[in-house]
Parts: sequence; structure tokens; C-alpha cells
Amino acid sequence: MHSNMAPGAMVVSPHHLASESALSVLRHGGDAIEAMVAAAATIAVVYPHMNGIGGDGFWLIVPPQGEPVAIDASGAAGALATLEHYSGHKAIPHRGARAALTVPGTVSGWDEALALSASLGSGRMPVSRLLADAIRYAADGIPVTPSQAAATRHKYHELSAVPGFAGTFLNRGEAPAAGSRFCQPRLARTLSRLASEGLDSFYRGPLAALLAEEFQATGCPLTARDLAGHRARRRTPLKLSHRQGEIFNMTPPTQGLVSLAILGITDRMEMADADEALTIHRIVEATKQAFSLRDRYITDPRHVTLPVQTLLEHAPLQAMADAISDDNAARWGRGKGPGDTVWMGVIDGSGLAVSFIQSIYHEFGSGVVLPESGILLQNRGAAFSLDPDHLLALAPGKQPFHTLNPAAARLKDGRTMVYGSMGGDGQPQTQAAIFTRHIIQGMPLQAAVSAPRWLLGRTWGESTDSLKLEGGFSDATFNALREKGHDVEWLPGMSEVMGHAGAIVRHPNGMLEGAFDPRSNGSAAGF
Repeated sequence: MHSNMAPGAMVVSPHHLASESALSVLRHGGDAIEAMVAAAATIAVVYPHMNGIGGDGFWLIVPPQGEPVAIDASGAAGALATLEHYSGHKAIPHRGARAALTVPGTVSGWDEALALSASLGSGRMPVSRLLADAIRYAADGIPVTPSQAAATRHKYHELSAVPGFAGTFLNRGEAPAAGSRFCQPRLARTLSRLASEGLDSFYRGPLAALLAEEFQATGCPLTARDLAGHRARRRTPLKLSHRQGEIFNMTPPTQGLVSLAILGITDRMEMADADEALTIHRIVEATKQAFSLRDRYITDPRHVTLPVQTLLEHAPLQAMADAISDDNAARWGRGKGPGDTVWMGVIDGSGLAVSFIQSIYHEFGSGVVLPESGILLQNRGAAFSLDPDHLLALAPGKQPFHTLNPAAARLKDGRTMVYGSMGGDGQPQTQAAIFTRHIIQGMPLQAAVSAPRWLLGRTWGESTDSLKLEGGFSDATFNALREKGHDVEWLPGMSEVMGHAGAIVRHPNGMLEGAFDPRSNGSAAGF
């Protein structure tokens, strides 16, 4: 596989149709933000098990000059989502109406990002143009990907009885075959309404009123007032000062802190000359340290007990680095588990760069499809705890914890990089792998994404928090990690469990290099 090198503009996504939607916008003079909205709308239709307009989104926007901007487009728990509402439950259910308890924020993020694009003076395309591909794919149908077909088969027993699921995602009661035609006419109508009535109509106006009626009819603890009270929020991203440059990531309620802390800890070790086993060992040990920070501090930003940016200063990072032994694996607790998401990146001809994540949390989210609007609702609220004393205790109006975190870097040599991955606990680990391999160890960009990866923590259907190595690593690496005390096991090569990663690098001469994940249905496309 080769990287695409081209001047102009570039997009990376885990579904080639989303890449093409973005590329079309870029070719017709749209900027990176507009291209990303087009890609986000398309991928919400063509990769419905991974994301959708019933989910949340996070943006990290890096202009050619000036400070990066983050957008938190994640929704809070609904007014009816009280602890009493879940009395009799040990935990919030992962499927069904009670799982769909947070406001879908992703459309508000598109709207806020386009407002930023307009303020930069580059945004000029109507929303109807940006959503046109998505509307057509929803109305006319797309071929079911092997990924969607497999996810439907694997989750059939959990989802087939959830309201609206079978009528949308099953074919006469069966999981669809890969390559079969998949149409979403109700979703097409909803996207058409967003195109004509404006993106804000999702939260305020006749479409919002319809959604509120559907929430009530389905039994979701969300109201019209919850929609009307929702706004995407601009944030100052977290920043790590690294010897290679500045690295940016998302603020709470996401685990962006984890991704930056791992790289901050390993920056205090000599990673450039580390062999494969030592590289993995150090990043895994740094991950354990970073997860302990996450589990202590990360929640709704209004409930965070200290400025999270202070955890990325030299002293705390050095202390965590000093606690790591090159010879012995530390014990650790439990991970948060997996999550299904899409990461996408765009850099346009002006150098405006976007790192973006859109998610419904688990495969197919709550499984609930609203009867008239055709919207599949996320289950991100399952991240809340029903223990009133827990950091993540459920409360109406509170944002849940998010694994999602888009990454970007401005390097001292003049390069700009956007990168990221899907996959719950795996996201910060994969980000660390790609950054370390490419930026610190000099591996070519596409090789850094394609090469075998590892995952500390649980994967779908697995209860073990072991260190999982993808097939393709050497037996010597496996054995060296075991000797250091890691509980190591093999996963098949090119495993989708490792998530769908991607990256784009803009070189100082304006040339662009993109890499997509062969584990996905994606592409890196540029012109």
C-alpha cells in the first residue's frame, strides 16, 4: 500500500463513499469544515452501525494560523433520566428505550462547525449541497458493508426485538447479506428536512417537535425541552508540549487527557531507538498510568475537580514516567471496554485541518429507531453509573463520559498532522502507536496505520482485560512481553477489534500525505 501524496486537499475516512463526498466538496471550492460535514452526513447513512445523526460528535479544528478550536457536540441526559427512572436496575441497560437517554448532539456540531467556517471567511456552501450525497444514499440505498453485515449477525439476539430495529436493519427478519441493497427512506426525509429547514431545526422547530413526540411514544427519557436546551460548545483543546511539537486533543467529558498523557509520559523516555517489544511495553505502562488519571477525574466538565490541563505539566508527567519499569508490567484495574465510532480527517488547500469523531457508542447504539424520522439513537448514557456517589453518577442535564477523542499536532519541523481511531479503550493506545511509529521512529505513515496493533483492555464479547496482540507481531515480541509480566494473548491479523485508524500529514511545502486503515472500508483521497 502506498500513501497518497498530492498538493491540494485530502480526506481520510473509514468508508470510501464518505471520502468521496468530502472530496467533491473540496474540488468545488468548499473548505475542510464543509467537506467534513458532507463526509459526516454520508457516513451517518452508509456506516449506520458505527455512527449516525442520533449520536454525538467532537471536532478539533486547526487553522493554518492561530489557536485550534474544539467543539463538544455531545448531549446531556434527559430531564426524565433520573435515578428513580432506573430503580430496579443494577446498571443502565445497553439496549432499548432506557438506553437512549442523552440528547443526540452530532447535528449541533455540524451547525457550530459551519458557523466557524463562515467566520473564517471560507464557508460558502449551502447545507443542502453538503447533505445531498447522504440524502441520495439513504433514499436510493447503498450496498451493505461486510462490517455492517457482521455487526448485525453478532448483535441480532440483543437487537431484533428493540423498537424500530428490525424494520430498519433486518431483511425479512434476517441479518442482511453483505452487498445487499440497504435503503433508509425515513432517514432520507429527515435529512431533506435538515437541508431545507436548517440544521438547528433538529433542536428547535417542527422537526424537533416530531422527535419529542417520538421519544415519548418510544419510552425514551428525553423531551422537547431537552432538545431546545442543547447547544454545541466551543472549547479550548487540551495541549501537550512534546519534544516534537504541540499535540492537541479534546477536553472532558472525553478521555482526550489519556491520549496526551500517554505521549507525555513516553516523551520522557528514549522511544526513537526502542525495539518493538520495549515500545509496546512502555506505551502499555503509560496507558495504565493515564487510565488511572481518567478514572479519577474525567466526567462532565462542570463536575471535574481540577483544571485537567495541569495534569499535562512536566512534574506529574515525569512522576508517572518515573513509576514505569522497563522490566516489569504493573498491575492495573479494569478498562471501560470497547466503543464503535468513526474517525475522519480533512486538510484543505489553505492548510485548515479537521480531526473529527462521530459515534453512537456501541454497535447500533441503543438499537432504537424512531418510527417516523428513522433516526437510530445512541446509547452513550450507558456510561453513567446508578451509584449516586460515583464520579459518573446519572443526573438529568449531565454529560456522560466519552471515550471519543480526535487528535492533531503541530510539529516543530512545520508539519501539521490530524489522526485518530475508533474503538473505546483502544483509541488513545492506537493514537500513541501511530504518533510514535511515524513521528518518533520514522515509519512511513501508511505502514504506521497498517502495521499490527495491540490493545490493553476488553474487546467486544471478551471479559478479559489482557494485553491483546494482533497477528503479525513476531513470537519474539510476544514472548518478550510475557517475560515482562504482561498477560498476553493473540488476536487474528487485521482484526476490526483494533479499530479503524487514519491520519493526514501536511508537509511544510504544502504536500499532503494520507493513510487509511485496511481494517475498514475506507480510503485516503486527495487531489
